[in-house]
Amino acid sequence: MKLFDVYPLFDVNIVKGKGCHVWDDKGQEYLDLYGGHAVISIGHAHPHYVETISKQVATLGFYSNSVINKLQQEVADRLGAISGYDDYQLFLINSGAEANENALKLASFYNGRTRVISFAKAFHGRTSLAVEVTNNPKIIAPINDNGHVTYLPLNDTEALKAELAKGDVCAVIIEGIQGVGGIQLPTTEFMKAIRQTCDETNTVMILDEIQSGYGRSGKFFAHQYNDVRPDMITVAKGIGNGFPMAGVLISPKFTPVYGQLGTTFGGNHLACAAAIAVLDVMKAENLVENAGKVGTHLLEELKGFKGIKEVRGRGLMIGMEFEEPIKELRQKLLFEEKVFTGVSGTNVIRLLPPLCLSMNEADEFLNRLHHVTK
Repeated sequence: MKLFDVYPLFDVNIVKGKGCHVWDDKGQEYLDLYGGHAVISIGHAHPHYVETISKQVATLGFYSNSVINKLQQEVADRLGAISGYDDYQLFLINSGAEANENALKLASFYNGRTRVISFAKAFHGRTSLAVEVTNNPKIIAPINDNGHVTYLPLNDTEALKAELAKGDVCAVIIEGIQGVGGIQLPTTEFMKAIRQTCDETNTVMILDEIQSGYGRSGKFFAHQYNDVRPDMITVAKGIGNGFPMAGVLISPKFTPVYGQLGTTFGGNHLACAAAIAVLDVMKAENLVENAGKVGTHLLEELKGFKGIKEVRGRGLMIGMEFEEPIKELRQKLLFEEKVFTGVSGTNVIRLLPPLCLSMNEADEFLNRLHHVTK
């Protein structure tokens, strides 16, 4: 049986990882500045992570959500404490798209409305509602195009207020920092306007922190730079350091109703063990602070590079917009300089390394980038 061909693949077979480095099946080492789409938060094959999930799978990897799983409450307690949202409720599922699906569904249950505000260049996932609030018509199938969504320009406060004034909007969903959209940052003024206008119109504010959260920005959640508290926060990617896991942090104003939400695999024992290990390492090694420090260094140093039009981001979520298309440059970084990076559109290289990236590793990347841009 052939694999269904959905991605153009680089001719590299990665078989091993450690920290911010990976190796292919020929023994070639690469510097990982992409973290597998921002998934690797604490580094590849961290010893504590490996030990924790190994012990868990040797004891109990999975059982039904129809019985108590105390590991779920431990994740909730730990996540609440480190994020500053200890008064919120946690629903655990498996992926970012699933997190956004459930957040939008819960918002609609809450106020009975069906229209959603999303933003230009937004990306929220590939499942039914998640893809409908994603601003990319190429990936929205006819069956998903149901007229639920109005897209607005990012940071256009007047357009936002005009739409919410109509009183029929269920939810506003926004990324803490747009990732796939090219590392675009919402302003504090705009975020505060969303919060205020949602309060005035009984609209639900959903913060998608799937890529921008879990310490990547230098704060636990990127929206914490903007001094707002959303009604729901969706998380995934870095929560499990590679083990599929996601969650929705839910304001106390939402009351659970049996049967409205549910999951088979979400919050299973092995996933929770992975999430607990991630939080252990993040705290012990001060990875949120490290992301802020090393990211600030990179953001400053990248401004002087030839061919870069603009550098955007916070912490270790960085977009380098070049004056010319970057396809060839990215290939040179990978095949000549042995650096994995990401891309947004045709002109933006995206950096989403593990949060343990050291200052020396950051400087090594800068040296390798200089070799291909000089």
